[in-house]
Amino acid sequence: MSWTQWFIFLLILQLIHGLGTWKLYIKAGRKAWEAFVPVYNAVILMKIISRPWWWVILMFLPIVNLIMTPAVWVETARAFGKDTKVDALLCIVTLGFYLYYLNYVADVNYIQNRELKPKTSSGEWITSILFAIVAATIVHTYFFQPFVIPSSSLEKSLLVGDFLIVSKLHYGPRAPMTTVGTPMVHDTIPKLNIKSYLYNDNFEERNTSWKNKLQLPYLRLPGFESIERNDIVVFNQPADTLLDMNNFNPDRNYYKPIDKKTNLVKRCVGVAGDTLEVRNGLVFINGVQNKLPSRAKLQFSYDIVFNNIQINTQQNVARIQTILKKYDITDGIGFNNETNSYVVQTTPEAAKRAVLHPNIASITFSADEKGIKDPKNRIFPHDQNYDWNANYFGPLYIPKKGATVNLTPENISVYKRAISEYEGHSVMTRGNQIFIDDELATDYTFKQDYYWMMGDNRHNSIDSRYWGFVPFNHTFGKPVFIWMSIDGINDGIKNWSIRWDRVFTTVSGDGTRSSYLIPFIIFILGITFFNRWRKKKKAKA
Repeated sequence: MSWTQWFIFLLILQLIHGLGTWKLYIKAGRKAWEAFVPVYNAVILMKIISRPWWWVILMFLPIVNLIMTPAVWVETARAFGKDTKVDALLCIVTLGFYLYYLNYVADVNYIQNRELKPKTSSGEWITSILFAIVAATIVHTYFFQPFVIPSSSLEKSLLVGDFLIVSKLHYGPRAPMTTVGTPMVHDTIPKLNIKSYLYNDNFEERNTSWKNKLQLPYLRLPGFESIERNDIVVFNQPADTLLDMNNFNPDRNYYKPIDKKTNLVKRCVGVAGDTLEVRNGLVFINGVQNKLPSRAKLQFSYDIVFNNIQINTQQNVARIQTILKKYDITDGIGFNNETNSYVVQTTPEAAKRAVLHPNIASITFSADEKGIKDPKNRIFPHDQNYDWNANYFGPLYIPKKGATVNLTPENISVYKRAISEYEGHSVMTRGNQIFIDDELATDYTFKQDYYWMMGDNRHNSIDSRYWGFVPFNHTFGKPVFIWMSIDGINDGIKNWSIRWDRVFTTVSGDGTRSSYLIPFIIFILGITFFNRWRKKKKAKA
C-alpha cells in the first residue's frame, strides 16, 4: 500500500472508531466530535481510560499496535464498568466492535476514578507479560537486535556461534514494513514451521511482485553514521534464493517483504560509487587493493595432500582433524579421494605453517583461474557474456544515489535487477534497445545507494558475487558487540563449549580482542550493592 492508501485506510478506521464510541465520549464528559478527530481522539481516549498519553505512540507503531490496540479496547470497556473476563474476551474476538454494543445498546456509566490495578494475580501476570513483550519489541525493532552467526563466511573475524548485539541506530532505525506479524520473530515461527506474518498465498511465484495490501512503504529514521568500506553489516538478502545457508539456487526466487528476507551478515567491501574488481580472491577498489582491518583474516581454498594417511577412514579423519586444528585450520570442506587430498579453507599464513608437518606432503591454493566462467552459472549477473567466477570477478560500478549510468546491451544484465526489483521499474530489451517503463532508455539515474557485501572466507561465502548489489533499504544494522560465543553450537548441546575470550568483546576495532565481562560483572555488583545500601539508609531515616 502507498502512503495515500494508508492515509485513506486510517481515516476509515477513525470513522469506524468515532461511530462506535461517540456516545461513550459524551458519557465521559467529552464532546462527540472529539471521537472523530484523528490522533486527537486517541489522546482524549487515553484521558478517558486514565492511561498515559504515550500509549498513543505505541498504538501507531507497527507490530506493537497489535498488542496495544486490543489492550485499549479492553481498557475502554473497563472504564465503563465492563471489567469481567468475558467482557475482555468479547472486545478481542469482535476486533473492538463490542464497543458498538456498549455505545448504542448497553446501559453503562463512566467510572471516573476506577482502580487501574488488575483484580487478580493472573491479570497482573498477563499485564506484565504483555508490556514486557511491548518493551522488548520496541528495543528489538528500533534499537538493538540479537543475532547469531550461522555460517563461516566471516570466519576468523566472526565465528559460527557468536551471539551479536546489532545496533539499528548507527545507520538509522528502519520502520517495519510488515504490519501484521508475530513480535520478535523473523520469517518462520520456530517449531511450528509456519510464516510469522500475514502474506500473499502466491508469494513464491516467479515474476510476481509482492502484493500484500498491509505492507507499509519504506521509512527510515536518521542514523548517526553512514556505511563505510570494510564495515561488517547485517542486512536482508536482496535475492532471497537460499534453500539453506549452504545451498544457493539463482533460479529460485522468493518474493517477500524486505524486512522478512533472510538476515545475513557480511563485510561491506565496496560502497556506492566504487568500481570493484576481485583478482585471485582479493578485492580491488578503483584499481587499488582494499586494505582490511587488522582483525580481518582472509581465507581461501587449499588442497592438502597427506603422507601415509588414507583420508577415507573414520580413524584417520579424526587424526587429520587433530593435525589441522594444531595449525588453526578448522574449516574443512571435504575429501577428494582421487588425489587423497583434503579441501580446506584457511589463511595463507596457516597454510605456510602447516606444510611443515611431516604428514603433509603439500598444500596447494585451489581456485578458478581468470576467464573460466562458473560452470553452474551461479555468479552475478548470471549472463553468458560474463566469464566471471568467485575468484576473478568484475570490474563493475556500484550504483550511487543520484549517479547516472549509461545503459548498453552489454551491461544491462548488471543493472537490470537493481532498476526493476529495487527501484520499481519495468525493464525490457528489444534487440539492441532498452526500455524502462515502456520508454526508450540509454541511461538511468539511481534513487538510492548500493553496496557490495562479501565474506572474508573468500571461496566459501554466498555473497554479492552470487546475487549482486545490496540496496540501502535492505540494510538494517551494524554488529557492535559479542555477548556470548559457543563453539560447536551446531553439534548438539553436549558438545558446546564457551569461548570465554570472545564473550563481551567488541566486533570492530584493531588489535587483540579484550573482554569486558569482568568490568561488566563488577559494574552490576556495584549497582546492586549501592541500591541495597541506599534502601537500608532510607529505611533507617
